[in-house]
Amino acid sequence: MHKKILIAIAFITTGIATANAQQKMKPEDTEYYTPVPPVVTPGKTCGVPPSDAIILFNGKDLSKWVTTNDPTKPADWDVHDGIVTVNKKAGNIQTKQSFMDYQLHLEWREPINIAGTGQARGNSGLFLASTGKGDDGYEMQILDSYKNSTYVNGQAGAIYKQYPPLVNPNFPPGVWQSYDVIWTAPRFNEDGSLKSPAKVTAFFNGVLVQNNVKLKGPTLYIGNPSYKPHGPCPIKLQAHGDKSIPISFRNIWVRPLPDPNS
Repeated sequence: MHKKILIAIAFITTGIATANAQQKMKPEDTEYYTPVPPVVTPGKTCGVPPSDAIILFNGKDLSKWVTTNDPTKPADWDVHDGIVTVNKKAGNIQTKQSFMDYQLHLEWREPINIAGTGQARGNSGLFLASTGKGDDGYEMQILDSYKNSTYVNGQAGAIYKQYPPLVNPNFPPGVWQSYDVIWTAPRFNEDGSLKSPAKVTAFFNGVLVQNNVKLKGPTLYIGNPSYKPHGPCPIKLQAHGDKSIPISFRNIWVRPLPDPNS
């Protein structure tokens, strides 16, 4: 018998056997009832934290934050009218708590009378994991990118110097904007080598701008990124050194996520 015919018969036989096995199964054979997902009460409107969120900024104080360059010092940004405004002289701030994987919500606003161009126009940064002093870590850029030209992997919504946003959904200055980010921390082997890279999915004003991108390492202003082993890290906000008017934040909360490999 021809070889091709034998192969075809084998495929048909396998298909019949598979179909018969499927027919013998019951619906409940592919149903399971444990573990039961915990009940979480969602916010009543967009941006309102769900019941299991950790509130990082409640509009009243920065008790969950410290100064990045000296974590023994409390964060010294300007809290007023339910928002917090960057104090550039005080430097970057970061959370007291460290995180691995999480869902983060953050809202930010450029001053309506913002000036400057390019990277000098309302520059700040959301560091999804702060690995040291200064600007060490993994940064998602914050910038006024409404009709403001700059390098595309440095505009708002970019994973700085690595991935430009898929689209530009910026509102004009003076309007509150939102980031919703899913952060998966990198994992390392016992010898310090990379086991799995950091990954980011991000929505900017409700629009997908980063789709499960794999980071090449911490974000760098100069040079190519590479990984160094680390564990859980704080979340950091940047007090950028440009001369433009400082930006403000509100409604910052985080939901730690379980290890997908556990």
